Amino acid sequence: MKSRVALAAISLVVLSRLAHAQAPKEGGITPEEFEAKLGYQTGDVTLPGGIATIRLPESFRYLGPEGSRRLLTEAWGNPPEAADDVLGMLVPSKESPLSPGGWGVVITFDDDGYVNDSDAANIDYTKLLKEMQEGAQAANEERREEGFEPVTLVGWAEPPSYDANTHKLYWAKDLMFGDSKEHTLNYNIRILGRRGVLVLNAVAGMEQLPVIRSEARNLLSAVEFSGGHRYTDYLPGKDKAAAYGITGLIVGATAAKAGFFKALLVGLLAFKKVLFAGVIALGAALKRLLGRSTQPATGDAGNAV
Repeated sequence: MKSRVALAAISLVVLSRLAHAQAPKEGGITPEEFEAKLGYQTGDVTLPGGIATIRLPESFRYLGPEGSRRLLTEAWGNPPEAADDVLGMLVPSKESPLSPGGWGVVITFDDDGYVNDSDAANIDYTKLLKEMQEGAQAANEERREEGFEPVTLVGWAEPPSYDANTHKLYWAKDLMFGDSKEHTLNYNIRILGRRGVLVLNAVAGMEQLPVIRSEARNLLSAVEFSGGHRYTDYLPGKDKAAAYGITGLIVGATAAKAGFFKALLVGLLAFKKVLFAGVIALGAALKRLLGRSTQPATGDAGNAV
């Protein structure tokens, strides 16, 4: 699916090349003028298609698809594919996204289907981390061949946590690119629904982990699927079921299926290295994990992917 390939293409790394994030200077527009035209929204926001509602806390503003596209591509210098299928972004109210300390949360929807969460209670996250680290090391051989620097999965910046009552999951990885002493934060939030998963990925630096850790709780409670789209609305035997469970979400099943390394793109972002989706363990280790630990949910086998 095109949307998955586009997401996979920006999933691994956006390398830092610029000294400062800034608005385009064509026509003499200033950063302030650029930001004023992004179209911030506050209060309650309905995502495109009406699939979910965000009751924005005062600490965040929302950008729709067009404003998100402009911020990601024109201001942050990412390739056009970075904005494909983006439903919106959440940007801190008190921090300009054009400032060196600016950050945001990119929102997309993965329509792979209903994700069976029955494996959540039995996941050994320490063991999973070790296998993902091994997978990252194996994947680095292909990265080097493609001309990209190796990626080291240092560890959990925030261990995975899944709430079986609300069907919401979050975790964060501590990553290092090449020989850089500056580590990269990869913070992930997943909200499970009837037909797929809302994907929220924080675009930030490791130094912003404390504030993102605090705000993540607010975001988890602020985002809810609309009626008919909720996890509990799933109809076994009629609705599509994903071919992976909670383990697959953490490891990165979707981007793996999209042929990740063949789609790698490198973009630009100020003072940061950014990871959009939680995909590190690819190759043999990923296949082993998905084959062993993720099974399709009960439903129409013909619709499972």
